Amino acid sequence: MMDRRTWLVSTAAAATSYAANSAVTVGVLGTGNRGTFVAAAMAKNTPARIVALCDLKEERMAAASKTIGVERPRLYQDFQKMLASDIDAIIIATPVFLHAEHFEAAVKSGKHIYIEKPASADVEGCKRIMRAADAADRKVNITFGFQRRYGQLYLKAKQMADSGAVGRIRMGSARFIKHSAAPPAAGGGRPGSMPEKVASWYKWRELSGDLIVENNVHSVDVLNWFLGGRPVSAIGAGGTTVAREGDVRDHNFVAFEYAGGVQGQLSGTTLAPAGYRDVVEQFFGEKGFIETSENHWRHMVGSAAAVMEKSPRSNAVDSVAAFVQRIQEGKPENTGVRGAESTLTAILGRMAMDRRREVTWEEMMRG
Repeated sequence: MMDRRTWLVSTAAAATSYAANSAVTVGVLGTGNRGTFVAAAMAKNTPARIVALCDLKEERMAAASKTIGVERPRLYQDFQKMLASDIDAIIIATPVFLHAEHFEAAVKSGKHIYIEKPASADVEGCKRIMRAADAADRKVNITFGFQRRYGQLYLKAKQMADSGAVGRIRMGSARFIKHSAAPPAAGGGRPGSMPEKVASWYKWRELSGDLIVENNVHSVDVLNWFLGGRPVSAIGAGGTTVAREGDVRDHNFVAFEYAGGVQGQLSGTTLAPAGYRDVVEQFFGEKGFIETSENHWRHMVGSAAAVMEKSPRSNAVDSVAAFVQRIQEGKPENTGVRGAESTLTAILGRMAMDRRREVTWEEMMRG
């Protein structure tokens, strides 16, 4: 019988052999803008090979092949057939309302999974994601596309927060301010048929989850990360200032309350002028503050001058590089429940806006 020490040595040797001799092979489910971007980042910055693409539209797969830089990938229009193939991992970058279905199938296939955020557009979809993640083989790596969790400067900032250098964090504040490229619509948001809605799913709350879920969830995830978990309740307000096709909000403000009375504030909008973008998170402690963003981190302790460092590369690159490395080294993580909880936090904020009152986590989960 193999003893524990022999098993550990043989497992380490197998992982080293995998890293040295076998490239991780990856299939992409959903070759729109985001799927193509993530796959290209993986192909250009890691040893992984993109070998298969799946989409309902052949022309989209052809365009993705060129952008990714992959020659003669296997092409599928049936995602189950791609999952049944010999790929090691899958990137799920389909529309939000399809995430739960595609994630469940990927878990059953035993593939390593990189799934784009958010988990789902609604509570039930998030619950499906959590159940599937809990049932997954513990050897399978499951990563949500909350890439800030893997950014080099974000990790430095989190280490500083955990060290107590700025004292106990009392409040976090996040803003996601950007421009919307969608032109104003004279007639405002129209109901549309379901096929029309699906074709432009990102414009509709029931399919995308609304601005706070589909977009601002990145900032929500950072709040949860630095403030120690999901909130207890939320209250908020938001709406639409510029009439456009669809029914998603173009501005929102939500105040979350976390355990111990810690406050988290989120401000998100697409009302900024063209070319303007301000995406930042700030955390205030008893002794100082920490600021994180896509491009830098900044911190101050006591009366010392604030120190700033620019990011060496995109957080998206750090995220996919970490995903591939964990597969190679045989050190998987399963972030399925955590990713769903960050999505549920955004849904909690949406519900608080919808109901125009404070909504608790328990109320949301009861449906």
